[in-house]
Amino acid sequence: MSPWRSVVTVEELNALSAGTLGERLGMRFTEIGVDYLRGTMIVDGNLQPFGLLHGGASVALAETLGSMAGWLCVDRERYACVGQEINANHLRPVRVGAVTGTARPVYLGGRSQVWSIEIVDDRSRLTCVSRLTLAVVPASPRKSGAAH
Repeated sequence: MSPWRSVVTVEELNALSAGTLGERLGMRFTEIGVDYLRGTMIVDGNLQPFGLLHGGASVALAETLGSMAGWLCVDRERYACVGQEINANHLRPVRVGAVTGTARPVYLGGRSQVWSIEIVDDRSRLTCVSRLTLAVVPASPRKSGAAH
């Protein structure tokens, strides 16, 4: 059974990400499955000084995927999802190409959600596993003319 409360396209998700950190890091949503959200991030430009994909970039990808997936699971007129805790285990270095993350729900409650995010390299080797906890909070009304 799908956790999604509404139907959106990856094109709509990518449009929502314009001007965000995800766009700066080269992230793109690529697939919305029955129970997962998938996206990619380029490695080039996201390296640490030793030539490896920066762990913070992997965490940013994990949080982006999990947060957007959480947002798709709530009544967006009434609720928002905000990051409460994230952890990551970096398992394999990545130097080139792109990585792909897949977010799947572990727990979808009325006040919190837990997401598991697995990130793989271009050869489908697991590079990072992450767990994200989101708080489900009342949505704030948007102010007229406010930046999105």
